[in-house]
Amino acid sequence: MSEPDERAGAWTLLTGHGHVLVEIARNPDARIRDIATVAGLTERAVQAIVADLEAAGYLTRTRTGRRTVYTVDPEMFFRHPAQEGHRVGPFLALLATVGDARNRAEPEKDHGEAGQAGE
Repeated sequence: MSEPDERAGAWTLLTGHGHVLVEIARNPDARIRDIATVAGLTERAVQAIVADLEAAGYLTRTRTGRRTVYTVDPEMFFRHPAQEGHRVGPFLALLATVGDARNRAEPEKDHGEAGQAGE
């Protein structure tokens, strides 16, 4: 049941920009390489998307030592007229929280199985 429907094609609801922004909201100190892996994009595509998002004011980049830390502006509005007047903050909070909950649940599940195997 979790297999994709062959008739549906390979599209997703979010664009590359959406995937990258959600991942940055979830993990503000992620490397471009890590974002690319999660978003299913090339590193070059992620670099271009981050530049677009920064130029549009959706995020800022700050260097901390050798790392880059991103800050998302949740007060920014969606760009498409169909979402006119809606801010990205609640959308990002929902998807970043869902991802965090999934990521927290997986290690606990693995840990629990390992504990049962040792008994």
